[in-house]
Amino acid sequence: MLTETPLAAQLAAQRDDRLRVLIVGAGIAGITLAQLLRRDGLHPVLVDRMPVMEHPGYMLALMPTVDQAFVDLGVHTEYRDAGTPMARYAFRSHRGRLLRTDSMSELLSVYGEYNGISRGALIEVLTAHGCPVTFGTTVDAVAEGTARFVRPDGAPASEAAFDLIIGADGIRSRMRDVLGAGAPDAVETGWSGWVAWAEDLGDPALGEELWGDGFFLGVYPVKDRLGVFLGGPDAALADGPAAFAGSVRNRVDELGPRLSAAVAAVAADPDPYLWRLDDARVPRWVLPHGVLLGDAAAGFLPTAGIGAGMAIESAWMLARMLRQADRAVLADVLEAWERAERPRVEAAQSNSRMLAKLMFRRGRLVAWLRETVMRMLSVRAALGPILKLVASRPDPDAIAREARNATFTAAPPAGHRADT
Repeated sequence: MLTETPLAAQLAAQRDDRLRVLIVGAGIAGITLAQLLRRDGLHPVLVDRMPVMEHPGYMLALMPTVDQAFVDLGVHTEYRDAGTPMARYAFRSHRGRLLRTDSMSELLSVYGEYNGISRGALIEVLTAHGCPVTFGTTVDAVAEGTARFVRPDGAPASEAAFDLIIGADGIRSRMRDVLGAGAPDAVETGWSGWVAWAEDLGDPALGEELWGDGFFLGVYPVKDRLGVFLGGPDAALADGPAAFAGSVRNRVDELGPRLSAAVAAVAADPDPYLWRLDDARVPRWVLPHGVLLGDAAAGFLPTAGIGAGMAIESAWMLARMLRQADRAVLADVLEAWERAERPRVEAAQSNSRMLAKLMFRRGRLVAWLRETVMRMLSVRAALGPILKLVASRPDPDAIAREARNATFTAAPPAGHRADT
């Protein structure tokens, strides 16, 4: 569980660490990295600007690329128990008719399972052995390795020096500016959607999506329930979830009991979580004053179901490579991490953007053409670039060793004078 811990106590705990690490942002990426570093004997300082962890949560689907992170944390069994495999995926027409169903199990059987889990359950798994965090605290300036901590109202808290400062504070990251990344390249779709939870009245291993004319409905299994996403253009959502849910029901011919219950769950929720469908990408992760991680580096559209998985993979890669890093080789190890991981993340993000171009188009003719394509385009074809990433995950230990060796090879022998 997340354990509220005074900042002074976290700073004291890392005083003798070989690397003093600060992580700003207690989301999926930040928590994953912090827990992996703690497993390796470090005491990273973890802070979050929110006064408490009060995110209402949403559903996530995680590819098997994340499994090794849970193995390294010693919580793989807990992770499997907290989620449920999504074995099949069904695609429906804009009027609700079932067009095709594909097996996700066959798609990924060589590598593992496509696991559905709620965000809250995932955080519980990641923090099963305890996770110190200081809430109500963030960083507003970094200079020469020294971070200035502030409260949410801007009141200064303290300063401290670190060897590595990591911004993992989400898609609307403030650490991008603090660390000098500047404005990201972003896709703003003009769509948003509500997240709600429903009882699963059908197959607990089946995910379904209905790409409508001006709306999107998706249901995704997690343990003992369904995560529901109902979205559309921002202007169409202005009258609230109940009104929009009603308009969706009027635009389809057949939903069946399962999807009908999903739409009803959105309408009945008094305060469903509103998810804006935007993304963000920065050109560099390793910056002069620190690094960016997870959504702060590359925030995903949810169209390919891979964003959280890539954030976990990036955190795992970084943690494994930092095992072999000290202050002398840190810069080279970080550069090697970005060279290996950023192209993978950006390839997955580009796949999400491609699928978004199919999804966020309006008009009956567009819907008909989209469905014609989807009748012929299997999930294997649509997620082809993602499958390549699953099959080709790099070896972080080998990359870190190569970076270390390159550093020591390039360094002059002890006692050698550069001016002779």
